[in-house]
Amino acid sequence: MPLLSIRNLSVTFATASGPFKAVDGVDLAVEPGEVLGIVGESGSGKSVAMLGLMGLLPPSATVTADEIAFEGRDMRALGARQRRKIIGKDVAMIFQEPMSSLNPCFTVGHQIKESLKVHLGLDRSARKTRAVELLSQVGIPEPERRLSAFPHQLSGGMSQRVMIAMAMACNPKLLIADEPTTALDVTIQAQILDLLVDLQKSQGMAMILITHDMGVVAETAQRVVVQYAGQQVERQKVSTLFDHPHHPYTAALLSAIPERATGKRLPTIPGVVPGQGDRPNGCLFNPRCPRADDRCRTIVPPRQPASLGEALCHYPLEAVGEAA
Repeated sequence: MPLLSIRNLSVTFATASGPFKAVDGVDLAVEPGEVLGIVGESGSGKSVAMLGLMGLLPPSATVTADEIAFEGRDMRALGARQRRKIIGKDVAMIFQEPMSSLNPCFTVGHQIKESLKVHLGLDRSARKTRAVELLSQVGIPEPERRLSAFPHQLSGGMSQRVMIAMAMACNPKLLIADEPTTALDVTIQAQILDLLVDLQKSQGMAMILITHDMGVVAETAQRVVVQYAGQQVERQKVSTLFDHPHHPYTAALLSAIPERATGKRLPTIPGVVPGQGDRPNGCLFNPRCPRADDRCRTIVPPRQPASLGEALCHYPLEAVGEAA
């Protein structure tokens, strides 16, 4: 049985110009101990889908799904108090911007110990001991002294380590890492990713890694989901996807990786992800797809089997050479 199972998740925002569906029919299944990568450009709905799962979207958002189950329990049927016992404890999330996610009014120690009190009911002494242990685990020097530091006194890399410590405080079964290295320099990015992978393996937890970086997915994930304009356009094993992408969008993303580029100029994908006012008919990727024809421009593509996964395309790339 999957640790997390999601079917047909959609998120719609009420706006002044009408409803906007930011996430449209996403399906996910995460096995215990598995790393699942979610990739796509900005605006593809990666973060919104996970924030919807966590219940962290504003009141203007409406989240619907045919199924949201964690360890076989239907999350949709749970009340706020019951969901709180799962979210933050068994399911934890690391956010993109640590400097804006940490509360500037409270010390690092206070923010870590809060979840230990709420979810585990530890006394004051046990909370301090556990907080020091967590900061040490994520590689922060002088962890006991850092408990009294405020977020503005820490660097970006240190702040992200604190966010990881907070997420790991209750030993979650599923960790959602939402572009955890976006605001960090390259050297610190590598350190944070290594830390996450080490923690995932040592704790035996499952992880959903949201990222723009296909190289990170190749190194860390077992399966990958590719999203575009709120839709899930491809779902494959990592080894299959990198060797044989089936959706033209996936192939375009892979061709833009510098190490895979064959010409003097780095390939790019023309155009931008469609927003609320410029969503095309038929396949949402058709204005940017070199393979699009009249069928793509008028008919919504079906989800078709492709190797060991699925592709949302009228003409999935079936021959290995087509990806090039």
